[in-house]
Amino acid sequence: MARKFQRRIENFACENCGETVKGDGYTNHCPRCLWSKHVDVNPGDRAAGCGGLMEPVGATQKSGETIIVHRCIDCGHIKRNRAAPDDDFDLLIELVALGDPF
Repeated sequence: MARKFQRRIENFACENCGETVKGDGYTNHCPRCLWSKHVDVNPGDRAAGCGGLMEPVGATQKSGETIIVHRCIDCGHIKRNRAAPDDDFDLLIELVALGDPF
């Protein structure tokens, strides 16, 4: 049985804004534009066949953490991810104002 979380340290270029992102093993979205990519079924497994870009469509607060809601623009898959300390604060505030649309 596969683990639910597999830490992968990977750097990547954001396919939405072009930012070069240095991964730390937990990085799953661009800190500049907050977009992600639909590559995992479980974090780090790279088992999703879609590969579509995931738009940040809202955010919520949970136990003192900001949780970003992403929706895949290709297949509609919804995923919630923790915000990171280096994420664009102004964009996070905008997303929190939208709330969790799902």
